[in-house]
Amino acid sequence: MNSKNKLDYNLITLLLLLFITSCIAILNAQDFGQYEGNFLFRQITWYIVGAGIILGMMYLDSEQILRLNWFIYSFSIILLIALILAPESIAREINGAKSWFQLPGIGSLQPAEFTKISLIICLSFLVQKHHGKYLDKTLKTDLLLLIKMGAATALPILLIMLQPDLGTSLVLICIFTGIFIVSGISWKIISVIFIIISLIASILIYLVFFNPEMLQSMGFATYQLGRIYAWIDPESYASGEGYNLTKALLAIGSGGVYGYLEKGIYVPEAHTDFIFSVISSKYGFFGASIVVTIYFLLISGIVKLALEVKNSFESFICTGVTSMIFFHVFENVGMNIGLVPITGIPLPFISYGGSSLMGNMLAMGLIFSISYRKRSYMFD
Repeated sequence: MNSKNKLDYNLITLLLLLFITSCIAILNAQDFGQYEGNFLFRQITWYIVGAGIILGMMYLDSEQILRLNWFIYSFSIILLIALILAPESIAREINGAKSWFQLPGIGSLQPAEFTKISLIICLSFLVQKHHGKYLDKTLKTDLLLLIKMGAATALPILLIMLQPDLGTSLVLICIFTGIFIVSGISWKIISVIFIIISLIASILIYLVFFNPEMLQSMGFATYQLGRIYAWIDPESYASGEGYNLTKALLAIGSGGVYGYLEKGIYVPEAHTDFIFSVISSKYGFFGASIVVTIYFLLISGIVKLALEVKNSFESFICTGVTSMIFFHVFENVGMNIGLVPITGIPLPFISYGGSSLMGNMLAMGLIFSISYRKRSYMFD
């Protein structure tokens, strides 16, 4: 066994490329003057803090993370509960959602971003401990594992939906799905669950088009239904719910193959949710393809690490981080080009935002910690 520790310079290079891309994109987004302030300077500051987080995480090995699992999970739940109960003075509503603490000297802090990481660690812990306890797999033990994972995921989703924050809830569901698929649970159970989900999705789609009043009576907000209708036919809703998507499509289309140097088409939330449209309009299909390629290499690098490590807990963590980053990229790029409805999910490592970037850096800290301590064996 080779016990030599070493850094993964491929992942470091990819993070540096994403940092450079983020700086260039935010600088271009500031030309629209939608908000006052130097977002580029703040993003660089958050990246420096994030680099410190990665270095700090690398001091923790998987055994230490295992021991801290329930403390991390419980702390994230307490933060979500505190956010709901907090007064307006420190947690005011922004765009109809109470999702941020307003901290003097720091700015806004979104606890849900850190809940994603705590859920990845918690689900990885549950799956590893379950398989260690039940060596003989049966339908009963698989269902028990499903219940454990479901309960651990349902609690933060419930608290986040009370804010409400549909986008983050979907990310947590995706993290659960990724770890659930590779958890070793029987494919019979997985197939049944996906059939049930498909039926529920079909019923919801039917209600959206033919009986929206029932969905509203079930708690769906009018603006949520409006986003779906605007996604299907953005031009008809261009003055309302479809305004952001219409502007994003115009900006992306105007970029052509190689983009242009002039000031682009105005896009709302250009430095956050719609930063991909800024990249596409400024640097065209060529620039957008480079960004997508960087993400592909980052995700494939984490998947490769998941296949190489011998510790199942570490492998499940890699799976959870992969699921989180993949869904963020797919959803953000998809909503910019009209492929999926708009949910307000940022583009990881590129969109401006301290909480989002810190959450992603925490995730990469876990990956670098695993990679740094990876062992190679003579007889794999």
